[in-house]
Amino acid sequence: MSYRTERVSKLLQREIAEILQTEFGGQLPTLFTVTNVRVTKDLSIAYVDVSVYGEELSQRQAAFRHLEELTVQIRSSLANRIRHQVRIIPDVRFFLDESIHEVKRMEDLFDRIRAERERREAES
Repeated sequence: MSYRTERVSKLLQREIAEILQTEFGGQLPTLFTVTNVRVTKDLSIAYVDVSVYGEELSQRQAAFRHLEELTVQIRSSLANRIRHQVRIIPDVRFFLDESIHEVKRMEDLFDRIRAERERREAES
């Protein structure tokens, strides 16, 4: 990744997170975290990874769909904020980042294995 694309990615991550928190916080049913932003070399498309707070996958997916419905308004707010810093306002494409939930699931599995191993050792 070039220095320019990296700089624009960080700018977009910061601004989109701020927009979600301040301007759309009341419209979104849950908390979102912008975990990563990747931009194309020509800076025309921004791929935004978001993590959604919620226990159930169905809840997270419903909240994410609602976020996707607001993409046009989010891009418009983004344009107002960064129009003096970049020439082209990139198209924004959101992706659901489930890595945090996968880590939790793996930790739960390891805890169960550890407990099972300790139980077997205690029986021996």
